[in-house]
Amino acid sequence: MSKKNPKNHNKSNKNHVIYGIHSVKAALLNNKRTHSELILQENSNFPYEKFKSNLKKITFLDHKQFKKLYGNQQSTQGIVLITEDYLKPSLEKFIQMENKNKKSVILVLDQITDPQNIGSIMRSCALFNCKGIIVSKDNSPELTPSLLKAASGAAEVVNYFKVTNIRRILLDLKKKGYWVYGFDSSSKSKSSLNFEKKSVLVFGSEGKGIRDLIKRECDIFIRLKMEKVSKFEIDSLNVSNASSIALHEFYNSS
Repeated sequence: MSKKNPKNHNKSNKNHVIYGIHSVKAALLNNKRTHSELILQENSNFPYEKFKSNLKKITFLDHKQFKKLYGNQQSTQGIVLITEDYLKPSLEKFIQMENKNKKSVILVLDQITDPQNIGSIMRSCALFNCKGIIVSKDNSPELTPSLLKAASGAAEVVNYFKVTNIRRILLDLKKKGYWVYGFDSSSKSKSSLNFEKKSVLVFGSEGKGIRDLIKRECDIFIRLKMEKVSKFEIDSLNVSNASSIALHEFYNSS
């Protein structure tokens, strides 16, 4: 174990930089990963001894050094892992594997740009057995350290696919027997959550909703039942909350 200034690893294209207790623990438990270095702020209570055999290097930094290199403790919790990314299935292979299951749900996020929202959605996916999120290459975040931290380890089990053409992917999924549900707040939408065993759940950005081009490929539109507190202009759920409710309902469906 060393106590020195490490190089700034954020420049490496081969490495992931992961912050936070839960995200780092999950990555260390993932035997598909190869880990380069665990960096801890001095006096951290992270149980590094448990993972020593999986690590090439453990570095301790004092508070000042750590903050200078990796930011404040609020964002990192005093824990940073430099780890190599691991081989994940292509979207085509993933859909083939999913389609073999009796029951399958896939999330499509149409131009949701907030990494915190996507991290929270990824966590819900992990808890409700949704193994894949599809987003567009444009107007969607990369798997940044802040997104991975918000996902609290869920990025180890949930695939994140960035595609050029969401509409084309939806058409392909429909050909394979999936039903596409668009979550929309319009009065024409259904309020009952009765899902088919092969379902795609589509959510749009909180401001604009699902784009018209993507709406055309939705088989059914759903509006979540809720109170509208009009006096205080509270009339909708955050997209991560809405997707959690939908995934929970699918998970509990027969």
